[in-house]
Amino acid sequence: MSSVTSHAPENLVGDEQRQRELRRMKGFATGLLAAAAVVFVVVRVVDDGQTWLGYVRACAEAAMVGALADWFAVTALFRHPLGIPIPHTAIIPRRKDQIGRSLGEFVQGNFLTREVLATRLAAAHVGARLGAWLADPEHAARAGEVVADAVRGTIEVLDDDDVREGVGRAVERRLRSTPVAPVLAKAIDVGIVEGDQQRRLLDAAMRGLSVFLEENRAMLRMRLDQESPWWVPEALDDRVFNKIFTGVQRFIADVQRDPDHEFRHAVDARIRTLAVRLREDPLLRSKVEDAKADLLAHRDVQAWLDSLWGELKAATLAATADPESELRHRLAGGLERAGHRLVADVELQGKIDDWVERLTFYLVEHYRGEAAELISTTVARWDSADTSRRIELQVGRDLQFIRINGTVVGGLAGLVIHAIGEHVI
Repeated sequence: MSSVTSHAPENLVGDEQRQRELRRMKGFATGLLAAAAVVFVVVRVVDDGQTWLGYVRACAEAAMVGALADWFAVTALFRHPLGIPIPHTAIIPRRKDQIGRSLGEFVQGNFLTREVLATRLAAAHVGARLGAWLADPEHAARAGEVVADAVRGTIEVLDDDDVREGVGRAVERRLRSTPVAPVLAKAIDVGIVEGDQQRRLLDAAMRGLSVFLEENRAMLRMRLDQESPWWVPEALDDRVFNKIFTGVQRFIADVQRDPDHEFRHAVDARIRTLAVRLREDPLLRSKVEDAKADLLAHRDVQAWLDSLWGELKAATLAATADPESELRHRLAGGLERAGHRLVADVELQGKIDDWVERLTFYLVEHYRGEAAELISTTVARWDSADTSRRIELQVGRDLQFIRINGTVVGGLAGLVIHAIGEHVI
């Protein structure tokens, strides 16, 4: 057999305790055998024909026979008695692989069945217990930490090149397949017209235009000089410029001051007309789509698409690693709310129970053979001597009671047989 021992983790403290108990019980059983042998020898030495000594000798003799027979039976399970290769001894080391297969088949046929699991799952009330557990804020935080660790672990093992290309192309395909014109029309309706945002935007535009004109007054006056015919007097240019500049600034001030100015109504009308055209004008919609295509083809936009995964990954890793991040708090809060809802909603509990039951049945029906194979192959990898030692540590202490009982019952049987022989036969 292979000398490779099991790599399964052992509870060393538990094994040491079992070893001490096994040695103690072996010592006690052997001590009873020794005591019976001493009594037998003493009785044989001092036997003077008295009747009662015959009973003691018969009892001691039978006790020795029973003790030796049961010692042989118990020892033969784990090793050759006295190292002698007697047939049908060292049963466990010799039949280790068959025991492993039988154990796997036993677990598969008697534990991993729909009937057994259905009973256990019905009594477990998984949905209610899960809800009660998650409703505790501390438990929800721990569950959120587990979810965050799972997300972080999944992200870290992904191939960045493949994911980066996949994310970028997916976003690009989504943008290309989504018509922009209806979205812009809806944004105008909701964000500007219905939300009255166009008035604030117009006010901001008028203020900006007014400041721009004041800051660039000299440049605008110089531009008029450049455009004006040479023969026009400069004083006339000054007068014309001042008239135009003052008129524009006065118009801007009037629009800002009057919320019901006709210019505002004209802007509102043009905005609404633009929204209608974005929905109904095929030519305008085509131009918008062409502009979108040109924008997506631009190298800066392509570079941004390629950088999406890196930014998303960095942000997600940072958020999942930080216990105080908004993501972690949201995970914990969401799980806690789910727990409270699950506690209060019996129908939802039933759905969870049903889902767990169906998942368990699926796993059992498709993989219980693998569970049996796991047990069988694990036992097969164990060293024969190590297997015998493991099993003896688990059940050897109880098996010593067979030796003790054999000694006691053998002695009593010998006593009864001797009595029958003396008084009946």
